Amino acid sequence: MDELLLTDTVTLLSADIEDSARLWQSQPTEFTAALVKLNRTLADAVSDLAGVRAVEQGSGESFVVAFGRAEDAVQCALQLQQAPLAPIRLCIGIHTGEAQPRDDGNYVGPTIDRTARLRDLARGGQTLLSAATRDIVIDQLPEQAWLTDRGSAPLRDLIHFERVAQLCHPNLRNEFPPLCVTKSVGASNLPVHLTSFVGRGRELADVHGLVVENRLVTLIGSGGVGKSRLAEQVGAQLTTQFSDGVRYVDLGSITDPAVAPIAIARALGLPDQPGRSAMDTLLHHLSDRQMLILVDNCEHLLDANAPRLGAMLLDCPGLRLLVTSREPIKVTGEVTWRVPPMAVNDAIALFADRARLAQPDFALTDANAEIVSQICVRLDTQPLGIELAAARVRTLSLAEISAGLDDKIRLLTGGARTAVPRQQTLRASLEWSHGLLSDSERVLFRRLAVFVGGFDLEAAQAVTGFGEVNPHDVLGDLSQLVDKSLVVADSSNGRTRYRRFEGVGQLALEKLREAGEAETARARHCDHYAALADPLEQPGRPDYELLLERVEGELENLRAASAWLLETADGDSALALASRLQPLWLVRGRIGEGRAWFDAVLAGVNTLEVSAAVRARALADAAVLMMFVDAAASLDHAAQALATARELDDPALLVRALTACGLTASFSHHTEAVGQYFAEATDLARQSDDQWGLSRILSWQSNAAVVAGDAVAAHRIGSEGRDLADAIGDRFNSRLCRLSLGYAQLWQGDLTGAIRQFGELADAENLAALSAKGLGDALAYRGDVNAARTAAEAALENAPASSEYTLGLGYSTVALAALAGGDIETARNASDLAWHKLSVQPHAATFWHSFKAQIALAGGNVTGARHCAGEAASVTTGWHRCLALTTRARVAMAEGEPELAERAAYDALTCAADVGAHTCLPDILECLGALAAEQGSHREAARLLGAAEGIRQRMGAVRFKIYDAGQQKSVAALRAAMGDDEFDSAWAHGAAFSAEEAIGYLQRGRSERKRASSGWAALTRAELDVVRLVGQGLSNKDIAQRLFVSPRTVQTHLTHVYTKLGFNSRVQLAQQAAQHPENHFIRK
Repeated sequence: MDELLLTDTVTLLSADIEDSARLWQSQPTEFTAALVKLNRTLADAVSDLAGVRAVEQGSGESFVVAFGRAEDAVQCALQLQQAPLAPIRLCIGIHTGEAQPRDDGNYVGPTIDRTARLRDLARGGQTLLSAATRDIVIDQLPEQAWLTDRGSAPLRDLIHFERVAQLCHPNLRNEFPPLCVTKSVGASNLPVHLTSFVGRGRELADVHGLVVENRLVTLIGSGGVGKSRLAEQVGAQLTTQFSDGVRYVDLGSITDPAVAPIAIARALGLPDQPGRSAMDTLLHHLSDRQMLILVDNCEHLLDANAPRLGAMLLDCPGLRLLVTSREPIKVTGEVTWRVPPMAVNDAIALFADRARLAQPDFALTDANAEIVSQICVRLDTQPLGIELAAARVRTLSLAEISAGLDDKIRLLTGGARTAVPRQQTLRASLEWSHGLLSDSERVLFRRLAVFVGGFDLEAAQAVTGFGEVNPHDVLGDLSQLVDKSLVVADSSNGRTRYRRFEGVGQLALEKLREAGEAETARARHCDHYAALADPLEQPGRPDYELLLERVEGELENLRAASAWLLETADGDSALALASRLQPLWLVRGRIGEGRAWFDAVLAGVNTLEVSAAVRARALADAAVLMMFVDAAASLDHAAQALATARELDDPALLVRALTACGLTASFSHHTEAVGQYFAEATDLARQSDDQWGLSRILSWQSNAAVVAGDAVAAHRIGSEGRDLADAIGDRFNSRLCRLSLGYAQLWQGDLTGAIRQFGELADAENLAALSAKGLGDALAYRGDVNAARTAAEAALENAPASSEYTLGLGYSTVALAALAGGDIETARNASDLAWHKLSVQPHAATFWHSFKAQIALAGGNVTGARHCAGEAASVTTGWHRCLALTTRARVAMAEGEPELAERAAYDALTCAADVGAHTCLPDILECLGALAAEQGSHREAARLLGAAEGIRQRMGAVRFKIYDAGQQKSVAALRAAMGDDEFDSAWAHGAAFSAEEAIGYLQRGRSERKRASSGWAALTRAELDVVRLVGQGLSNKDIAQRLFVSPRTVQTHLTHVYTKLGFNSRVQLAQQAAQHPENHFIRK
């Protein structure tokens, strides 16, 4: 380093080499050369961008560079990541903050620490930015670069989470696995305070001891006595005592009791889980965790919260709760502790500390100690009143502060005496503080009452800047309110956010109502935050992900806006707001809260003025959110939306309704309708040249094709959707389409392509679990059982802990890998786990019946296999039905029903041909080969078995080990019956068949003779099967179970039989079936 380090506000770049120790051992020559190149590249970049490199900051090959401009740090990172430095891959973190040089060559303090922790989250080749840096550079990024939000993550050894953005560029690798977060004891999300905690040593010890000894401790006391701050300080002391950390949730802004569990779940980082209530998600997540949850401001929701908190304690043995409330919760096991006023000496120390913040040269001396003590005593040593009084030392003398308090207290105590003395003195201190504000400060103070959970300067200007308040003057008055401890300013995340000081909200609201401004202020607040959601309708914006983050951060204010719309009976605007937030509900995992918003308005739609178009859009959006939990209601909502859209002849609304209908129908197995809905939606989107809408439709349609098991459609639609999404920069829908393509390739027999496709998606954070599941399935069919198990473990590891269905998919791959390897016990256990978790979404879980049938059959449970195969065949389609029918054929063979087996196998063949499910084909051919061998058609049997083997080899697939014994038995029997030469000839003939040729060969051979229109010769194979079983005295329900069809299908066959034979009763049919000379058709 040849320059002094930069000081004041700087942007630090901290970088390290991924796996440097391994590179030294495995590639010492290449690594040494790459290090030389790295140092040269770094030196050039630092020089060009006016950076300063610290001497040796870190360990190993890590380095730190300081920049005066954040955009230069980002440019440096981009140059380093683009440089040809193989085998070196850099992990880079960038953060902006106040620099604290330790000496001329090194930094110390929180800024360098946070930068290093941020770097530790990165993977090789990845550059991560803190929220502070992101906000500075968002509009000054290098050409073609963009930022992607990577969510909030805990930084090693630091209590609070950091919002992280990733630097992306077309020339960089942009898809990475989840951030390198190491679970650390003591993680928490406790609020950040800009002031120190003073005194309360005895209280801290007492509450600390109570929490250690009891599972529910409630701190009670009046407002302003310091309950929240005391609880937070105790929580901070206990972070290392709980392996899963301490979590904080503030219920003060929650007005709807139903939202409280959602708020707690959010504080724990849990997304909404389709098919499960927020309370169930909480109980599941906390069931095996050692955690302390601090629930703040609980008093207004006691009736609803008491049973919930009780259930959490009952079902989660490692959980402890520290609650603040103005009265007890009244839950079994609760220990209540009333927070007392501060001790006089502590109160004096608090006054002195806060006074120094307002007036840095303030000092507590022998001369002023007595009057400070008097002020504290006059305020009953309550922290809130003391802080408000101390904030005045900048403009008033201590004597003036004391006199002002005396006057206000006399005024209050001379009037109504309904409040206890302590509450009267607190109110007096608040009124006194308010009275000392300037006129413009008073106006701003009361208008800020409409904000919930905080606000930024832009919002304050937009909402409060009316009448006598000029928006340009708001900052000055807001700064004064901060100085006077009525508003708190927090810049810890690089962007200043304000909130009212705790305890003054009620006073502000009363003043607002007294001034007659409540309706105007709330309406302006509603307008501002409703407008904030408008850009969510523009997915092509380069800052769209950051916009989603900002909107999510204002959710409390958005809730307040929605509440105002409902209070004023503005149903149109309330529904429109819920619909505009649809990307938030879907992308941010807030599906349950989104449903609650729609339900709240739709429930009162008959009493609200709601336009048809707005209601229809809301129904379509709500249908998408509901499809995971209530398929019937979801379809009904979508159908209503579609009907209205057609009546209004609104193309955009029609596309949205059709898309909702297609998606919801796919989850309910209405396959034909799905295609019709999506076809019309895509046509309309093309006509209007809505490329972003078309990209979304195609991704959902390709996903619907996967749900339907249609490999041909999934490949066709997924390819088109991928190409379109790539062209317009729609990364999310591009990845969804690629996922669909992976499954299409798997089912079509392109195992190599599927493995490559799923492998490329492994770094996509939001699809990591699903892509690992697909990869494991493909590897299982290729016979790489160990690799399939590894992929299944990755699927489980990447599945969100709260997503039961995604965990179920992971366990399904564990079961499939075990099945492929012949480990029936493991397969059965994993299958049970998979089914238990998949069942949270019953319609989407039906595909697993096919695999349950295979596992049951492999374990000798023929009855169970028949039931599962029949269940799957009756409700699934495509690939899933093909698997079910193939297993049904194996079951019928095991039960000595060759005709049923042949029919099921040919049905599976037809299904495989229709949807391109060629990976199923070898198993179907082996079933038909075994059946042919039993019927004495030896050459045909050898040909079919050879075809199965040849197709498998060309796919790179293997037979599951559970079927090896049966195939080997068939081959041995055929060789013995035919002789080696004839067998080998027939085998080779079949082995030369392609998949298409094998399908054509079988379908031509089975083409039936032209039937008569009446009489026994007119009956189809299916009708003959039904007649045979009627002759055995079986009911329609029993016949349906034997033939794996529905009772309605059996009745349809019987109606056709009666017509063709001229019968009019079941008894007549049964008698004639036994006596008719063509009975051999039925019995064979």
